[in-house]
Amino acid sequence: MANSLAEKALEQGQGILRLAPTWVPRSFCVPGRRIKLHPDDYYVLGGERGGIDERWFSSTTPAENGPLTGKNEGLSQVVLEDGGKEVQILLKDVVDELKGAIIGDRLWNEYGSWPMYSKFFDNMGPLPHHIHHNDEHAAKIGQKGKPEAYYFPPQVNNHGGDFPYTFFGITPGTTKEEIKECLMNFSKGDNKITNFSSAFRLEPGTGWDVPPGMLHAPGSMCTYEPQKASDVFAMYQSLVNEAIIPEELLWNGTPKDRMGDYDQLMEVIDWELNTDPNMLETRFMRPVPVRPLEEMEAEGYVDKWICYRSEAFSAKELTVLPGQTVTIKDSACYGMIMMQGHGTMGVWDIETPSLIRYGQLTHDEYFVTEKAAKAGVTIVNHSKTDPIVMLKHFGPKNPDLKL
Repeated sequence: MANSLAEKALEQGQGILRLAPTWVPRSFCVPGRRIKLHPDDYYVLGGERGGIDERWFSSTTPAENGPLTGKNEGLSQVVLEDGGKEVQILLKDVVDELKGAIIGDRLWNEYGSWPMYSKFFDNMGPLPHHIHHNDEHAAKIGQKGKPEAYYFPPQVNNHGGDFPYTFFGITPGTTKEEIKECLMNFSKGDNKITNFSSAFRLEPGTGWDVPPGMLHAPGSMCTYEPQKASDVFAMYQSLVNEAIIPEELLWNGTPKDRMGDYDQLMEVIDWELNTDPNMLETRFMRPVPVRPLEEMEAEGYVDKWICYRSEAFSAKELTVLPGQTVTIKDSACYGMIMMQGHGTMGVWDIETPSLIRYGQLTHDEYFVTEKAAKAGVTIVNHSKTDPIVMLKHFGPKNPDLKL
């Protein structure tokens, strides 16, 4: 007999946990309004918090949003029935209590937590050129490094926003002195750091890999972003889209004893990575079918790797063709978000709402335990015309990822 709420949730979902939508505001961004939140609710948390332009998936990582951050902001909630009522408990608490029964012993024994999360970020304009620290630099402020990756789902990119181009890295031939001068000019208005970078046009249905230590200024497409469970960053561009970036964000991630030291900011930059002349070859990601397409289509589905260049996480896009029933096995646990279609997955309904009120529950996001993933998840597409499309985010070193 299940005792705790976590055990009840695991039992009710037969190894698949239902998650509630997790909305996150960012005070320095203007929402792109493509994440299906109701138009009246983008500023529901109040003007000083900024607009909601992110939805976080299978997150056990709290959002770092300054002193006004709400309780449990950024943390996913598991939805279950208890005593005839729908209740919610933190996914983090479920993982902490049930450990390997949720994420598998392989991940629990190595990390003692669920070490990734994914999100949509949905900005009307571009983000500033910024950097995520590697493990070594992040450790100096008690954090973990942050690799991340991007995929631009066609279903949420009916428009590209104001600037659907992303700057990556530093143009070969640039000197370290030139970049350091930009950093020293941070408080003088526009420090012009993207003069020394190249922008790539963003293409729906493709993605990019962004290791720590790489400068990047994400463009304005609605982006699915699997990443390591960390929120470490520093902004290296002082003016973006005519908005001034506060200088404190330049030093975000700098140890106290090196505040004001521009050489420290330079050390965070992986120079070789940033000046790689073959960015398209090494960082760009086109979807890669898991098996030959004809074989999968004959069985009623198409499964593709969409994020596959990082050891810290991976992601797939699964399509179940109209009217088909398939059983999909994976060797690792994963979170998932519905992009299109409706049907059932295990004991659950799955559907893709077109509009969601803040606080409303949905049937579009789930977490599949390792045991359930290995046994195989049966998905039934109830539509005769519409495919089911879902994105699945996995933790480190996915045993199935062999490219």
